[in-house]
Amino acid sequence: MIKRIFNAISRRLARITPEQTREVKGDELVGTNVQTYSGHQQGIHHRLIAKPALDTVFSLKRAGYDAYLVGGAVRDLMLGIEPKDFDIVTNASPDQVKKVFRHRCQLIGRRFRLAHVRYGRLVIEVATFRGGQDDSDPARQVDESGRLVRDNVYGTMDEDVWRRDFTINALYYDPKRDQVIDYVAGHADLQAGQIALIGDPWVRYREDPVRMIRAVRFAAKLGFNLAPTTEAPIAELGSLLKEVSNARMFDEVLKLFHSGAAIIVFEKLRHYDLFKHLFPLTDDVLATESEHFPRQFVMAALQSTDRRIAEDKPVNPAFLFAAMLWEPMMQARQDYLAEGLSPQDAMYAAAGDVLNIQCSHTAVPKRFTAQIRDIWNLQFRLHKRFGDRAATLRAHPRFRAAYDFIGIRVAAGETELTELFDWWTEYQDKDALEQVRFAHDVKKGAKPRRHKRSNRNFYRKKSDQFNAHD
Repeated sequence: MIKRIFNAISRRLARITPEQTREVKGDELVGTNVQTYSGHQQGIHHRLIAKPALDTVFSLKRAGYDAYLVGGAVRDLMLGIEPKDFDIVTNASPDQVKKVFRHRCQLIGRRFRLAHVRYGRLVIEVATFRGGQDDSDPARQVDESGRLVRDNVYGTMDEDVWRRDFTINALYYDPKRDQVIDYVAGHADLQAGQIALIGDPWVRYREDPVRMIRAVRFAAKLGFNLAPTTEAPIAELGSLLKEVSNARMFDEVLKLFHSGAAIIVFEKLRHYDLFKHLFPLTDDVLATESEHFPRQFVMAALQSTDRRIAEDKPVNPAFLFAAMLWEPMMQARQDYLAEGLSPQDAMYAAAGDVLNIQCSHTAVPKRFTAQIRDIWNLQFRLHKRFGDRAATLRAHPRFRAAYDFIGIRVAAGETELTELFDWWTEYQDKDALEQVRFAHDVKKGAKPRRHKRSNRNFYRKKSDQFNAHD
């Protein structure tokens, strides 16, 4: 899938040429060249745009407002990628948008007031043009660290463009005129394969620290590089991610690792020393890894996730977090076993500790933490497959995830689990009667032992010799 995207991007980049240049008057845009392009010449066709998105734009225009497609959808269309989401920007206020769409529309957000227009399961997000950067305006609030906590100052498109994050996400498309409008040389960055922040990166990252991991996500997804000025502040400002709400961080983690480029995301996050702010316990065990473990395991899990997304198969957030936190949980479990707890009690105690710490950074919903515990618990139960137990385990709602989890452990080097994984693979291929016979032929052997590894205390501080870029 990623290879197809790269090929499509390469073909599209060769076709991006400006149609015309004009001068725009305005306090922030005097002397700025605004380029416009024919949408058709850039590969943007109405048939590639979801009908509800077009309906939303034209409904707003019929009501007397300006409206444009903006952001990632325009970027992806110009790169030959089919957009999944469509965002619209307008000069109508949220309340005016509500009047146009009535029961279809729901107003959401406090930090940024938005309108969601629903067409069945599809939601089209409509935002009002944001205005200038006057911090004295009560509708725009910035905290002591410079983080933007409220921003409902409305303005014009000439002002709105400077409030967007990256140049390649600041392209506006008018479907009525079939025209792409580019204020900030976004097309040049598309040609260069570059992620560049609009404005002063030091200020923009402080306004919203999540922009740092968004930059990583876009770079990984599109195969682009970060512009030097966009890259430079990350090492110093990464700690600002601690100030972002854990609920928002959970959403951002899913966007990062369910983008289809999870392995590249993982490597880039570690390169920029941002991974520790998302998965601190995992980062700790990676700092003291033994025999390339758990890095091999994490990479195998992410490779599996990328493969499923490429095959249009569903992915479960619980599986991602279970994989990321497996080694920290196992290390904590060893400590509880040493204190005399039973294997099951040790696992549940360790799971509680690890998930509590993780949830303080990313607010994993309870429905997923329950699934994570099930996946982990089944790792210790799937070897007990004699007789009727096999059918009971196979009927468990988390069986398939636990089975895949064992497969990843085998792929990462836990070869002692190969026989168990192969047995369950063969069991699933048999009919019901054969499964009964197959399970009764199992010998009541001892539980497979996991290889002992050094440095198993995940509370231990990182080694001074650890290089986060390795």
